[in-house]
Amino acid sequence: MITSPKRSPLAFFILVFALSIPFWAVGSLTTSQLLPALPVSALGFLCPAAAAVILVYRAEGRAGLVRLLKRSFDFGRIEAKAWLAPVILLQPGIMALSYLVIRLAGTPIPAVQFSILTAFGLFVVFFIAGLGEELGWSGYITDPLQARFGALWASLLLGLVWSVWHFIPLLQAQRSWAFIAWWSLGTLASRVIIVWLYNHTGKSVCVAAVFHAMINLTWQLFPVNGSFYDPHVTGLITAIVAMVVIVGWKTNPPTLTVSSR
Repeated sequence: MITSPKRSPLAFFILVFALSIPFWAVGSLTTSQLLPALPVSALGFLCPAAAAVILVYRAEGRAGLVRLLKRSFDFGRIEAKAWLAPVILLQPGIMALSYLVIRLAGTPIPAVQFSILTAFGLFVVFFIAGLGEELGWSGYITDPLQARFGALWASLLLGLVWSVWHFIPLLQAQRSWAFIAWWSLGTLASRVIIVWLYNHTGKSVCVAAVFHAMINLTWQLFPVNGSFYDPHVTGLITAIVAMVVIVGWKTNPPTLTVSSR
């Protein structure tokens, strides 16, 4: 998608938070959950995409909107298909290592319990939710942020906003501030990884959505409906992976070309 100089990160972030208020309000009125530890306010996954749609249509018209929506399934941008391996396997690897660390620390933790059918169904749900976010985070605002601050600082800034945006749903899920702090570290690191994958796969929004879905899928299956998930352990492991990515980024930066596909 062609990056427009009219795109304002501040305007986008403000609109995302403004659109989220009704979802947060509904979440405060009920203790119902969509899935274990997933409050009703998580339906706000629609807000980043909605903000992107509104701003793109206003500034770039119908043609710009079509370009944005087409990026939902833009696997054609990926020239080096080997990058699909980390897209699909990196997050399961992080969670498997987290599971091992928790067990070695002596915490009683059950074996992973889920069926392939359940995992596939959850992946489809989380991929749709991931697109709802990544059409905004990746498809709309990542490139303008990179143009202004560079890839690394853009990913850190976006990761910070992404984390804060989740605070109210996390509190509604009865998470402690300590949990949220460690979760935020992992989320910040995850955004670094997402931008790294995005830049190395022809700026594919679909890739970002798949990795985003894998984050949520592996959390929900850890090891039974998200039980025993420890953001302290997972956050630190994800941060270490992000640091490795950053080192590699500096020695082998991707070419940030703009594609009109």
